[in-house]
Amino acid sequence: MPRFGRSLRLVCALAAFTATAPALAQSVAALPDQTSRIRLSNRDVNHIVCVGGDIDDVKFSAEKGLAVERGGSDAWVKFLVLETDDPNIEGGGAKTRTYVTTPSEFFVSCNGAIYPLYAEPADMPAQTVTLVPGAAQRARANDALLGPLVEEERAVGIVLALLQDRVPASFSEVAPSRERLTLPDLPSITISERRRLDIEGAGLSASEYLVSTSNQVALEERNFLDSALGPDIFAVTLDRLALGQGDSARLIVVRRSVGQ
Repeated sequence: MPRFGRSLRLVCALAAFTATAPALAQSVAALPDQTSRIRLSNRDVNHIVCVGGDIDDVKFSAEKGLAVERGGSDAWVKFLVLETDDPNIEGGGAKTRTYVTTPSEFFVSCNGAIYPLYAEPADMPAQTVTLVPGAAQRARANDALLGPLVEEERAVGIVLALLQDRVPASFSEVAPSRERLTLPDLPSITISERRRLDIEGAGLSASEYLVSTSNQVALEERNFLDSALGPDIFAVTLDRLALGQGDSARLIVVRRSVGQ
């Protein structure tokens, strides 16, 4: 089994990669090369964030009454407010504000891909639009992260990323199985998949399982080299090997993808 002592270089790379990824909470997500229909505030400044890279350009129609500024991984969109004198109020000085209601199209260049955005202005708070990497971008990022490493170091780094909850943004989340598993050699334990990752461009996938038992049991990692946990298993790691009644352990399984 891979040993953690050989993984320092990859752990540092994973920490640097995840530290630069902005939080995705409370954001509208958009994917590259497909039009995303979004709603933006026509009163406040809206924020666009390129995950893992810089915004190189934003194409839009300025005559539709909006302004765009960009810098680094961020861009800001503001629909302009038209102020006119109100002829119905005597004495002058009173203004009538007219807010933009006409939709606008944006073409944002981020991480070597184009994100077409169809934005509908609305009376709402400022919005954040997160430009999420597509499959090709995730594969490039994973190749840059894992490509220089030997296969054993890749597996160790993936295991640590899951155990430390520092999963890079380029690892794709896949819906875990809801089926509870049992193994013939370990009839007293139950295995439930909690998380599954597809690591595009690296030819690897990984799952985190919760292993629970109703009896005291001693485990070995080789007990889980079973096809019930997926084909072509490359690495298996447990965070604890001795379980008492009602205890549980975290099990990480790394697989080679089919066809790799």
